[in-house]
Amino acid sequence: MDPERRVDIYRNNVFGTLTDALKMAYPVIVKLVGAGFFEHLASEFIRQTPSKSGNLHDFGAEMAEFTAGFQECSQLTYLPDVARLEWACHEVFFSEDHHPLKHDRLTAVPADRVGDLKFRLHPATRLMVSDYPVHLIWETNQDGFSGDSTVDLDQGGVAILVRRKTCLAVLEPVTRAEWSFLNSFREGGDLSSASDAALETDSRFDVTAALKQFVADSILVDFSL
Repeated sequence: MDPERRVDIYRNNVFGTLTDALKMAYPVIVKLVGAGFFEHLASEFIRQTPSKSGNLHDFGAEMAEFTAGFQECSQLTYLPDVARLEWACHEVFFSEDHHPLKHDRLTAVPADRVGDLKFRLHPATRLMVSDYPVHLIWETNQDGFSGDSTVDLDQGGVAILVRRKTCLAVLEPVTRAEWSFLNSFREGGDLSSASDAALETDSRFDVTAALKQFVADSILVDFSL
């Protein structure tokens, strides 16, 4: 076999492996656009976005941005957000675990320093917002779904917390105030700034109750002063 033919075989194997990895990371996208078109989409993505990691699970992170600029997907305006959601699920599934936050650590914090607490979200959590009901698009395209598969794209957007439960990525819609609260911690803010962000979104937001619940649910698992 001549060298050029050998390189062709190697190239085809690489493309096949990377395409399979994308199919596993984006099963909803596959259903939405069809298997044939996804093969075309994946081929262009692989050519334009070469792998930068030795870990195959890292490949495909740029799919949302790629579909947003892919002319043949231009009418599917919700597709990039679905891709962002699926990648969040993918990352959550492979993220490390973390032990719960012990209550006695919180009670030991001096009262005048509570506002300075910088909480850390569980490594297997992600936050996102969308102008579309992407959680319903994701839900109705899961294997075994038997309900009404109709999704009204005009019903409005959603704020979502993605986290891992019993080895599965689950979606939990949250209020915009809750999202602002958690997102402030994600961006490095302390309790005072997180509370301000949430209350600016909803003046009725109960900071104490939310904090207790997020700690109890192991969404907030660590802190620093």
